[in-house]
Formats: sequence, structure tokens, C-alpha cells
Amino acid sequence: MKLTSSRISLAVAAAVIVPFAHGEEVGSVNTNFHITGSDRVVVEAYDDPLVQGVTCYVSRARTGGVKGTLGIAEDPTEASIACRQVGAIHFIGPVKQQADVFSVSMSLIFKALHVVRVVDTKRNALVYLTYSDRVVSGSAKNSVSAVPMPAGTTIPVK
Repeated sequence: MKLTSSRISLAVAAAVIVPFAHGEEVGSVNTNFHITGSDRVVVEAYDDPLVQGVTCYVSRARTGGVKGTLGIAEDPTEASIACRQVGAIHFIGPVKQQADVFSVSMSLIFKALHVVRVVDTKRNALVYLTYSDRVVSGSAKNSVSAVPMPAGTTIPVK
């Protein structure tokens, strides 16, 4: 499939609209040694910007070597997520029924890892889904995690 100017414009617009999060790296392991920098699996913590007290831990592969060091490598699509209540839950305001809350670049321009928050009103829980996409094609590889609300806490939905 050809990259059209409208697809590129759409990708640029999405990059502006979706908040690119800067996770805090909490740990990593080397998976493939390179003299110029090893491939790793990293664990990063992302605090939900609209829900204080919820942190998502995302593990994903990071490409090393010269390309990885220069930031031009394309990281593998696989990722895993675990979201947990880490403090008292407080909503900054109403949340959408479904919204992208984090996006992290996985290549120089065209590939990103997303975390989407979905409100499960019936079970009073926040569900977080991670997946990756490209301008041309995405991946069905995904991971999901849920954070049930404490008794007496209702999710304010827009």
C-alpha cells in the first residue's frame, strides 16, 4: 500500500492530538548483546493523567545496536500491560467512555504503541488496552488490564 499525503497528514494530526507520554523506566533486562548497545525488554510506568492513583506498567522490547542508539530503529510490536491502583483514586474530571491516554513512539515516525482507557460502567472498572499501529498497518497483538474501583467510588463518565 502506498503512503499518500492524506495518510501522512493523518499520522501527524494524530501525533499532535494524542498525548505522547514519557514513561519512567523502572527496570530492564538485556535480551541480545550488541557491542554498540544491547536489545532490551524495558518496564516503564505511566500514571493515568486523568485518574490519580492509577499507574500502568508497560513492558516492551527496545532495539539496541547502532540504530537503537541513534533512535532510528523500529522496536518490535509486542508489549504487555498491567495497571494497578497505587494510591487513593481521584478523578481530575469526567472521563470519556473510551480514550487514548498514552502513546509512545516505536520508530522514527510511523509506528506507535497506544494505551486506551475504556470505562466498564456495569462493573465499575477502568480497562486499559495496549496495541501498536503504523500509518499503513497496525498489529492485532494486544494486552489488557483492569482496575476495579474501590467501594463507594463511581467513575464520572462524559
